[in-house]
Amino acid sequence: MGDSEKNFRRALQTAERMAPVVLWIDELEKAFAASGSEDDGGVSRRIFGSFLSWLQDRQGDVFVAATSNDVSTLPAEFIRKGRFDEVFFVDLPSAEVRREILRIHLAKRKHAGDGLDLDALVKATDGFSGSELEQAIVAALYTAFARETSLSTAVLLEEIGETRPLSRTMPERISELREWAKDRTVSAD
Repeated sequence: MGDSEKNFRRALQTAERMAPVVLWIDELEKAFAASGSEDDGGVSRRIFGSFLSWLQDRQGDVFVAATSNDVSTLPAEFIRKGRFDEVFFVDLPSAEVRREILRIHLAKRKHAGDGLDLDALVKATDGFSGSELEQAIVAALYTAFARETSLSTAVLLEEIGETRPLSRTMPERISELREWAKDRTVSAD
């Protein structure tokens, strides 16, 4: 009893002691979207309240950045100035950005100079997120390995063709998110 609150408080104190520092919180909604729930004896609500207070009153140079896949589930108190000062919307990557993401993930896996047709890959991945691009490369590497061949544009295009990105499986959700973000956020482009 009380360990969650104690550990959370300790984490925030550690961030302040390390200042100047960037505190990065990935998928913020996973921790705080259900802050009103009493299923945990009020622990979530108390941690949420402590975090809001800390965001408002923190000491030291702690720059807080957070990601959220579904910002609509976050409590409104998070978004006001003085806690998170700006909300940015990161849309699906453009062709230029997809090219760079592909290049990075291919280089990470030692396939940057393999003579791959990046133009064809970029064209075939319209509507892909960064993680979907990465997973298509990973799947293509497994396929090439299983076939005892090297990674090629053809194998990558095959895997890309087998991938159903969220922009195609849930286009209405992507449209809703874009519509929500239009007048409420700053574009990250």
